[in-house]
Amino acid sequence: MEVRKITKVVQFSSEKMQKINLFESPRMFCDIYCLEPGQKQKVHSHEGNDKIYYVVQGEGRFTIGQEMRLLKSGEITCAFSGELHGVENTSNARLTCLVFMAPHASWKDSTKGTDEVPTLHTRTDY
Repeated sequence: MEVRKITKVVQFSSEKMQKINLFESPRMFCDIYCLEPGQKQKVHSHEGNDKIYYVVQGEGRFTIGQEMRLLKSGEITCAFSGELHGVENTSNARLTCLVFMAPHASWKDSTKGTDEVPTLHTRTDY
């Protein structure tokens, strides 16, 4: 069984938001997004993919469709296929989010076609 401790894998950068992959398969991915104050994920959409954001620590402004809302630790939201979505850390503290997407939009791993869980890595496809 693969187990990750979120507090051990979070990474922040003053340059840009960090995406750290926890688990992925051809069917989904689970990442941690780490945003310093002022950092953001550009508003975008995915056809055929749903994305869930869960705020682990901190607070930020989330866009889903035409609505923007401040979410805090312990809150969760979902952008369904084709809906605009993004997040911005509008606070003075760090923001950590657990993010799931299904199906996986850009599966490119050497373990493709197997049930093997790939090693932990930082996502750069944003």
